[in-house]
Amino acid sequence: MAKLDSTIKARANRRSFLKNGIAAAGAVTVGAGMLSGGLSALGAVSSSGITEGDAAVLRFLAAAEILETDLWQQYTELGGVHAPPSAYQTGLQQLDADMPQYISDNTDDEKSHELFINAYLMSKGAKPVNLEPFRNLEGSEVTVIPGIDGKRRLTNLMQLSVDTSWWTRYRSGNQNPDLGDTFPNAVPTLVKGKFTAIPRNDAELGLAVTTTPVNNHIQAIANTAGFHFAFIEQGGTSLYAAMAQKVTSLEVLRIVLSIGGTEIMHFQTWHDKAGNAIPLTDGTLVFPDLKNDIPQPESLQSNLIMPEPTVFLSKKFPVCSIIRPTATKDVAMGAVNGLTKDGLFMGQSPDFFEFLKDLAHEADEAQRQI
Repeated sequence: MAKLDSTIKARANRRSFLKNGIAAAGAVTVGAGMLSGGLSALGAVSSSGITEGDAAVLRFLAAAEILETDLWQQYTELGGVHAPPSAYQTGLQQLDADMPQYISDNTDDEKSHELFINAYLMSKGAKPVNLEPFRNLEGSEVTVIPGIDGKRRLTNLMQLSVDTSWWTRYRSGNQNPDLGDTFPNAVPTLVKGKFTAIPRNDAELGLAVTTTPVNNHIQAIANTAGFHFAFIEQGGTSLYAAMAQKVTSLEVLRIVLSIGGTEIMHFQTWHDKAGNAIPLTDGTLVFPDLKNDIPQPESLQSNLIMPEPTVFLSKKFPVCSIIRPTATKDVAMGAVNGLTKDGLFMGQSPDFFEFLKDLAHEADEAQRQI
């Protein structure tokens, strides 16, 4: 019993350090000028602050935005508007000529969300979130673009198992994941392996190779990225819609709805571009022709990018065009589990997972106060 008690205390102390130590470090990152009033204990609020539940929701969303910023920054460095011309960038442009601009804009958006939410938390006397101690993953080894090789990351874009069931889910007229329904993957092989969405080295980048078609393997990497873009942003679309139902403050509700709306805009953009993925086979990875195979079932039709009306709340009501899913039960933990299954955190430390799951648990416990 004494040994068990010691173990429990050690874990509790470690968890306390992770929450308070790392969060406090985040205060320095965001800016010392906002700390004149001091920070309260985790979850507590200032006299003019927000409820513990609202703070927990915002902290989890801040963590999600930090992770999004990290992954989008990697895409921007290799394929964004300021990246040098390469076969990878050309492969992305096969999905849409404006892909570099869209990638860079999405990156800027996520960075602004991260900074705003953390700053708002601090203005209310609540601790912000800082994930810098977990920046220990190795990223791309591309050397021909300065600053990439050796740069430490929070997310891993080189061993992804991308779930593409969102494609068929948004085309369904009689099913809803909130009612227990499941959906097939539009690209079945993409969820079954561990595929890279960014060039891992100079050869996969193909610097200055801008002719089309590009190398089949490099195009497969670009296709994977295109579907991963939409996977990430459809998750944010549902996450913000679900979290909005948990908050109490009208101002916090305004924040969640306003930022959540941009996630929807991101998803709509990437949903459209994913359908232009070049049909190909690269080893075990097969991208079907979602654009030109006629007749195409509605579940795979590439131009049905607006949500089809479907069942909502109950099958007794008429069908309705909605975001899906939006149920609130365990939504934050579901997001963590989904990103983990995606391979995004491959190689991360146990402390990282514990910290992220603690944030998710607190956000899931939040309830709107009436």
